Amino acid sequence: MTPGTVLRWHRRLVARKWTYPNRAGRPPVDDAVVGLIALMARENTAWGYRRIQGELLKLGHRVAASTVRRVLKCLRIPPAPTRNTDISWRRFLRAQATSMLACDFFHIDCAVTLKRVYVFFVMEVATRYVHVLGITTNPDGTWTTQQARNLLMDLGGQAADFRFLIRDRAGQFTASFDAVLADTSIQVVKIPPRSPRANCHAERFVGTVRREVTDRLLVINESHLRSVLDRYVAHYNHRRPHQARQLTPPRPDHAIPQPNLTPVRRRSILGGLINEYEPAAA
Repeated sequence: MTPGTVLRWHRRLVARKWTYPNRAGRPPVDDAVVGLIALMARENTAWGYRRIQGELLKLGHRVAASTVRRVLKCLRIPPAPTRNTDISWRRFLRAQATSMLACDFFHIDCAVTLKRVYVFFVMEVATRYVHVLGITTNPDGTWTTQQARNLLMDLGGQAADFRFLIRDRAGQFTASFDAVLADTSIQVVKIPPRSPRANCHAERFVGTVRREVTDRLLVINESHLRSVLDRYVAHYNHRRPHQARQLTPPRPDHAIPQPNLTPVRRRSILGGLINEYEPAAA
């Protein structure tokens, strides 16, 4: 044994005494915060580190800007100047949809009299919310113009959010109809002749209401049709899941409950043509 061996043993004993093997250094970033950082960076390509840091602070997460930078680097998400090079078609079209309305007519033949009744509706394209403006057997230009005024009253202050209304070239849409909308800076856009797909959102609603209600029900008269449509449109706007909205209604009238094992209650709409389900305790 040499003196060097004794000194080496001594150094090992001192190192073992003052070394903390369980000490991991800086605590790791929570997985939920990492997910939020990635989500915000991908959904907001122009947001830099401090902008994301500020948004996280609003949600109660205190994170340094350097931490945001480190997380994005680990996820291989480039910084804002590189991410914000262009806008995708999906985002561009969604942004355009927020300022668009679409309108159309569809008709129902009464069961006994075979009288043809016309229904005029307008859809908010971004949310798929539908306004049934009127029902008539004679949809002339004067009547349609009045429905345009009714639409503006229904929208109220929200009318300023819309810039375009899509319609076809039917004779019911006169110059006075366009003028009423132009007074509120809503520009009327006419689809090409014989091109119903150019007004696809309105046509989709017509197909939906026919498949789910009017093709499965005998409509007696205008009053009956109005009652049926009022009930169906309330279901369509507030309870019916929409594929274009990630299976959520346009304007839900109740909060989505947390998953649980509570009993479920069925609510029949229009005599059972449509069913809605909700927690029994609600």
